[in-house]
Amino acid sequence: MSHLRRLLTHRYLALAFRLYLGGLFIYASVYKIQYPAEFAEVIAGYQMIPYWLVKTIAVLMPWVELVTGLLLVIGVRSKSAVLVIGGMLVMFTLALGYVLIADIPIGCGCFTSLEDEVSWKTVVRDLTWLSMAAHVFFFDSVFHLENRYSWKIEELSQ
Repeated sequence: MSHLRRLLTHRYLALAFRLYLGGLFIYASVYKIQYPAEFAEVIAGYQMIPYWLVKTIAVLMPWVELVTGLLLVIGVRSKSAVLVIGGMLVMFTLALGYVLIADIPIGCGCFTSLEDEVSWKTVVRDLTWLSMAAHVFFFDSVFHLENRYSWKIEELSQ
């Protein structure tokens, strides 16, 4: 039992999750940044956001995904980045649950605008990613760029 616990809380598992989630969010952002109008249509399809806010979210959300993904991959402000990613995953999971309960037949819009219809598998996938984000938050402690190149204010002013 202690071996399993040690494995599940290992810092290198957290590193693997951090790199995976960072890469995943970078990948998810690329298409949306290139085609914000298509992403806006996907957001509008969820029927949860006021019309006047759809364009703003369609432009801003992919950039937040890209920046937080990059921060995770390079290991700068990882806890902050994974908190933002965790918050987005909670929001995405709730939106997916709403779509399933309301029986709205749309694609997820997670990576492209042409995806399979939302299903409970999509919700489980997002919950799995959310658990990875929680693991990163609590157990990640290796290969952080900010620890390697951190300067104190006193050092910079000299």
